[in-house]
Amino acid sequence: MTGAVAAPEAADDPLLLDRQLCFPLYAATNLLNRLYGPVLRPLGLTYPQYLVMLVLWEQAPQTVGALGARLHLDSGTLTPLLKRMEAAGFVSRARDPEDERRVVIDLTPRGRALRADALHVPHTIARGRTPEGIDALRDQVRTLVAMLAEPDPRT
Repeated sequence: MTGAVAAPEAADDPLLLDRQLCFPLYAATNLLNRLYGPVLRPLGLTYPQYLVMLVLWEQAPQTVGALGARLHLDSGTLTPLLKRMEAAGFVSRARDPEDERRVVIDLTPRGRALRADALHVPHTIARGRTPEGIDALRDQVRTLVAMLAEPDPRT
């Protein structure tokens, strides 16, 4: 093979895949998407749409900016997602009458009713794991998210 790079054998090589923080997070994200897909499909939701619904079931209405901040998504990602959810009848989108630059997202009656159908999702995803174990893992991941969301002091 031409151009092959001989990797150091040392276990402390900083470029070993198993030493990376990003890889288990990437793998976990992919596996979560696969796990949630069949559970959410009967509800008519994708995983990102489910996350939007969770925020709106907590408190609606929300601005696109507030949704993006809560979900760590930019408006370029969120807007097409919300348009599809509006077309499916789960949410409504309207300009904020107090500030035309902002778009307000609210649940439709269908979106509100969907909450009852989604109550089984957390239990199904937990797959028999204890609530304490899930809570501890979630808290650790939240700590990581907070750390990653901090501004880079070097910039």
